[in-house]
Amino acid sequence: MSDERYKARQQKVKEQVDERVAAAQIEKGLLLVITGNGKGKSTSGFGMVTRATGHGQKCGVAQFIKGTWECGERNLLEKCGVEFHVMATGFTWDTQDKAADTQAAQEVWQECKRMLADPSYDVVLLDEMTYMVTYGYIELDEVVEALENRPSEQSVIITGRAAHRTLTEMADTVSEVRNVKHAFDSGIKVRKGIDW
Repeated sequence: MSDERYKARQQKVKEQVDERVAAAQIEKGLLLVITGNGKGKSTSGFGMVTRATGHGQKCGVAQFIKGTWECGERNLLEKCGVEFHVMATGFTWDTQDKAADTQAAQEVWQECKRMLADPSYDVVLLDEMTYMVTYGYIELDEVVEALENRPSEQSVIITGRAAHRTLTEMADTVSEVRNVKHAFDSGIKVRKGIDW
């Protein structure tokens, strides 16, 4: 492709992008859902919390499911003032105790509701929240109500597999992480700094 044709094509792309940017005039907090069977959902959520923290925004994190492992993101972000509430029961297939898991989830959920009602929080990450709804530890209607009534400028990120359709329909942005290949499937152990 000649330089002139390339420049003409890129100018057309630029005009289309500029037009869409100019048309986007709504200012509001976002609801983002990161779901799917692939690796990287929580990592993406923590990336957004890190970005917001870097801009001086107040962030809160609720971690469901993975609470017994050391968490590199928590090690860093707590030092930056990010508030964490951790279920700390580990994976549900480890505990095999629905009553205890439900109680632990409810305790963290109370902190989530507090953060979701507080306009001083710019970003709230509900990491692995989808499982809490799927397993019935937290009622979907309660989650929907808290999300609908949160401060208008507050953004919320929900991660986890099999996000309920109601949550994906409510969301402003939904990303599905697809598993193409995973090291664990080949018998490779999880790695500090990569997997946690």
